[in-house]
Order: sequence, then structure tokens, then C-alpha cells
Amino acid sequence: MTRVLSPVGGRVVGLAGVPDPVFAQAMVGPGTAVDPAREPGQAIAPVTGKIVKMHPHAYVVVDDEGHGVLVHLGIDTVQLKGEGFELLAAEGDRVTAGQPLVGWDPAAVEAGGRSPICAVVALDAPAEALSDVVESGDVRQGAELFVWS
Repeated sequence: MTRVLSPVGGRVVGLAGVPDPVFAQAMVGPGTAVDPAREPGQAIAPVTGKIVKMHPHAYVVVDDEGHGVLVHLGIDTVQLKGEGFELLAAEGDRVTAGQPLVGWDPAAVEAGGRSPICAVVALDAPAEALSDVVESGDVRQGAELFVWS
């Protein structure tokens, strides 16, 4: 059982609230999404494990059970080519849930015409593998978003 934590604080909008059909229709996997507070901060590791993919705008951490959790910071942020993001960890690093991985400014992402909404996705998981999925309301950074069993 893996407890997946919110990488950012803000308002939970669920995957349906992501302005991107790939995430909104859960094509990448089930999960939820957070509309972050508009202040500079850091996105944290959602689980304890190993970083298997690390981009300025997105990262994947795989836990000891083999569960890969994708955190995607904003929509279409790949187009920023890393501008406005600061990597605080590297691919291959072993990290602890709650450890800061990327510094960023959601307000700057929004000012650039992109949505800062963060998708948090259980990669390659059947929807029924997730429980206690938070779909709405305010969430603080590090609070549980869902349980993956």
C-alpha cells in the first residue's frame, strides 16, 4: 500500500479539472490534480523511492513496491524548456516522501499563459487500485491525495 502525498498546496480539482484531455481522461493513469497556490515554492516527492524521470516540469518517483507516480507541474510547461524551474534533485536519486524536488513559481507559469494545475498520476494503475482519492477541497503540501494498493 502506497500513500501518495500532494506535491504542492492548493485546491484539489481532480483529473477532470485538468485543461488537457490526456490527463482529464486519465489516459496516463488514474489520480487527481491540484491547482497550486500562486506563490513561489517547491514541489515535493509524493512517495519515498527512486526518481526514474526528472524534467524541470515533471518527474516520476517509483516506490519500493514498483508504483510509479508522475507529478506534472502545470500544463504545456514543457514548452518553457526549464525556464522558471529549478531542479533540486536528479534522475536516479533516492528520495523521501516530502523531500523538495523542484523549485517553481505557479504565478509565473500562469502569467505566461499556461495552467499551473499539477496532475498527480498513478502510472499504469487500474483505477480500482486507488482508494481515498481526494477530488475537491483545499489541500496542504504533503497531505495524502490517494492510497494505491
